[in-house]
Amino acid sequence: MKKNEAELVKIESIDTLYQDACRIIENARSNAVRSVVFCRVQMYWNIGKRIFEEEQQGKERADYGKYIIKNLSKRLTSEYGGGFSVRQLEQSRQFYRTYPIANTVRSQLNWSQYSRLIQIEDADKREYYELESVNNAWTARETERQINSMLYERLLMSNDKESVLAVARKQRIPEDPAEVIKDPDGFLRRGLCGKVSTFPVLTPTRSLRAVSS
Repeated sequence: MKKNEAELVKIESIDTLYQDACRIIENARSNAVRSVVFCRVQMYWNIGKRIFEEEQQGKERADYGKYIIKNLSKRLTSEYGGGFSVRQLEQSRQFYRTYPIANTVRSQLNWSQYSRLIQIEDADKREYYELESVNNAWTARETERQINSMLYERLLMSNDKESVLAVARKQRIPEDPAEVIKDPDGFLRRGLCGKVSTFPVLTPTRSLRAVSS
């Protein structure tokens, strides 16, 4: 092998090494961010669990739940800053009540997504948006958009509920594009958007000291 060719091979090898190292670093950073995000979800789940347990001990007292949440919010906010308002703690309690089994909480979803999902009373509908958020790697904004566009309801107009859920659960492959279409434009043009209720995505107003947002 000529000297110039050998040098070229060296440069290409170093370039490949550099690209691989960059990929490793970016993956590590991405995993670190996901880990912190899920720690925040776990934090709110555990707080909700403790609030629920405490409420059960004083359930014979009227408004005991409101009392402990109000006082807990005041003390936590004083100690840690934003992220522990009365509303946030009420959501934490609802989060635990909606997902009482810890290992059913998905690490791919963030707190903003869960705080929106727990507002959905219909369990099947909530499961659909939960699964689709994971399957399609939706951001909190996209999850909110799809819920507000009534994607689930649109799919039920041309498919039965079990088929829709089976696709989301990856138990079957869609047979028709209408089963997976996520463009709300046609739906909204039919004048059904007036039925959509908009809910704000609640997130802490300041970064937490204990857990980064």
